[in-house]
Parts: sequence; C-alpha cells; structure tokens
Amino acid sequence: MHRRSVLATAAVVLSLAGLASAQSAYPTKPITMIVPFPPGGLADIVARPVAEAMSRDLGQPVVVENRGGAGGGIGMAQVAKSPADGYTVLMSLSSFTVLPEADTILGRPPMYSMSSLRPIARFTADPTVLAVRADSPWKTAKDFVEDAKKRPGAINYGSSGNYGTMHVPMEILSQNAGIKMTHVPFTGAGPAVVALLGGQIDAVSSGPATVLQYLKAGKLRVLAHWGNGRLESMPDVPSLKNAGYNAEYAQWSGLFIPAATPEPIAQRLRAAARVAANDPKVKEVILNAGSPILYQDTPDFEKYVAADAKRMAEVVKKIGKVE
Repeated sequence: MHRRSVLATAAVVLSLAGLASAQSAYPTKPITMIVPFPPGGLADIVARPVAEAMSRDLGQPVVVENRGGAGGGIGMAQVAKSPADGYTVLMSLSSFTVLPEADTILGRPPMYSMSSLRPIARFTADPTVLAVRADSPWKTAKDFVEDAKKRPGAINYGSSGNYGTMHVPMEILSQNAGIKMTHVPFTGAGPAVVALLGGQIDAVSSGPATVLQYLKAGKLRVLAHWGNGRLESMPDVPSLKNAGYNAEYAQWSGLFIPAATPEPIAQRLRAAARVAANDPKVKEVILNAGSPILYQDTPDFEKYVAADAKRMAEVVKKIGKVE
C-alpha cells in the first residue's frame, strides 16, 4: 500500500510538473484572436495592430478571425466556450456588458455569461459619434433631433445589431430627446457605414475610428458625440451635452480570455497586451484611425467592466424588449 501511495504521489507530481512546464513554454502554436464583428469596425481596427505587436512579443502568430453575428454575441460565446488554454482570445467592444442583460430581457438563455470571460486589457474608450452623409439636410445635432420630432419614425439609423454599441447610444439619445427613429440592424459597424454611404440608411452612431476616413474624404458629416469635452480626432465636433441632450456613451475595446485560463498563461497574455498598448506603431495606427490608446491593465479594467455592466443593465431595462 505504501509503495502504491508513493507511486500515485509521484504520478501527480510529474503531472503537475508537466502542466507547469507546458504553461511556462506557452505559447507553442498560433493564437486565434476572435473579433466578434465583420471587418471595418472598431474592434477589427484595434485588433489587427494589437495582434501584430502581441505576435512579436509572444513569438507566435496571433491570427485575427472575424466572427460576426447577433451584435457580437456569436463570437463572444465562441470564446467563452473555447478551451481555457490561451490559444483563443477575444477582442471585444462594450456590447460585452450589454448582451447578457438583453438576452434576459428577451426571455432567453444568455449566449454567454460575463463571468465566463476574464478582462485582460482595455485599449480604447471613445464616445460614439453621430454621423450622417455629407449631403444630408442636417448640419447640427439640434437640426437632426428637431426633424426627428417632426417626423416620428421617418429617420432610420443602422447598427451592429440589437443592443450593440451602435444601437444603445441611439436609444439613449431617443429617450433623452423624446424622439422616435427606426432602427436597422446589420452584422457590424462596417456594413452599417457602407449602408449609410450608399443611402440605405440616414445615420449611425459609431466609434470615431470607423467613420474618420469618410469624414476626411468629405463623404460623411459628424454632428455630435456622446462624450464630454472635445474629441482628439474630431476637435470641432461638439458633444450632445453641448446641444442640450443628456446623452453619454463610451465604446471601448478590450482583450478577454476564458475565465478558467491558468494564471501563468493569463499573466503572459497580460504582459503581451501591455507591450502592444505601448508599442509606438500600434499607437500611431490606432490614433490615425481616430482612436487614441486609453490603456487599462487587468485590475483597473476588471473594475471598469463591472461598473459599465451595472450602468448598462439599467439602460437595457429602459430600452426594453427589441425583437
């Protein structure tokens, strides 16, 4: 019996040693970074330079894979259900904190729980902006709101999906300004902006990085933003608060991993994310796209996500059931 006990203990020790060795050697193969939206939106814009910088630091490719649908929920759920081995990570937007609450409002099981994914690092946090075509009749946010009051439901806007980061801020504005617009959901910010440019919809609320190139090209006009003060990439654009509407919303981007990921692997990814956030090339690419890096390390980002989830739960309850 004693001999069997010794052998069993030795087997456990060897197993743990093997696990520790595997974790210390991490990564030994490419890592997939899921972006839960189609190309062209903020998550994709941030993910690509960040993945490239993380690849250099980790010594393995970090491959961006777009997995859109359900306002980002499909891709988020995929990562939540992935093996917790550090080889599948998520570059999410702030809809992460909204969708589980939205599923509850709709009376269906959530696609994922927030507790199944662990926040690692925040990269950007921008107010969304109200963009219309350059040939639209609206020159200011007040023009837009007053027209919407006169023609309830006539103005339509696009989004990345129900309860997503382009839908929620427009609902916040609608509630505050007492207007009604028609919501047209798409699979992501990129397709929604393409529809705006093509005249299929009238407006979008989007991260600055998604529309800045079209603003510079004279194809879009940005009427206002959902933040405070001035935007670094659009200093002449006023806030909705300046126009008299108490509407505020931030679209952030951040890295998440399955919650059960071993701590050594989580810390290695945390370190690589920090390196990426401080990489001059990453900062330049994302700033040129319209979003300055506003990095938060794991502890602060965890607190930020928890606070955002609490606030967004109240917003979703006010929006109510949207089919």
